[in-house]
Amino acid sequence: MSENALEMKSVSVVRNGKYILKDIDLTIANGENVVILGPNGSGKTTLIKLFSGEIRPYYDGEGKSFMSIFGETKWNVFELRNKLGIVSMDLQNRFNNDVLVSDVILSGYFGSMDVFRNHTVTQDMVRAVYNAALRMGVEDKLERTIANLSLGEMRRVLIARALVSEPSMLILDEPMTGLDIVMKDAFRKMFDILTASGVNIIMITHELEDIPESVDRIIMLKDGEKIVDGKKTDVLTSENISNLFDADITVTKTDNSYHMTL
Repeated sequence: MSENALEMKSVSVVRNGKYILKDIDLTIANGENVVILGPNGSGKTTLIKLFSGEIRPYYDGEGKSFMSIFGETKWNVFELRNKLGIVSMDLQNRFNNDVLVSDVILSGYFGSMDVFRNHTVTQDMVRAVYNAALRMGVEDKLERTIANLSLGEMRRVLIARALVSEPSMLILDEPMTGLDIVMKDAFRKMFDILTASGVNIIMITHELEDIPESVDRIIMLKDGEKIVDGKKTDVLTSENISNLFDADITVTKTDNSYHMTL
């Protein structure tokens, strides 16, 4: 296996003649935890779609672009998604309300929105579903439908779904959107526990308050370009954040978390 989970050299994504991502150079090592920070429309979600194989890079014919995931430049999308656990608001909205929590988690094996007749379910999978639910504190909710979950509980179920097949990396797309301040604090601590246990995380966010203490590398995206990449203490400055959001912003740090004020 390559020592790098992801390598990108001069990678772009073009849609309707417009650059969504432009000339991105990025390397993320196996075992490295990263936050990708940027305002809405900066290209963060497009970057996730590249990671998951949902979209392909734009090649200009000059041969300078290069991208590999887990050491492979060509990949089977289904095999790739078994190595990447992805949690997103979009995914949450795609499940029907009458789906059982156990089936939501189990569907992580099949990349589906439910468990269907053509899916072969083994006892090992059933045990893994319970263990993933136990890990996320939702083991007592396996026989509920997702309509009967709170927002925080549903988010935990989706993380259990992403973890059930023991992926090499967990990608979190705005995982704290819609959560209250107490639940956000609980989720930050939970992500710190996950990274300490060996789960590697790439988190996408536009909020400094969402960044777990255990993540030390911050990558800033603006208008489809990487503008800053470095250690959290170096990157999360008032100057950098003001430039990122095109506003006069003051960054303060309290109790190992960062905050923005206008």
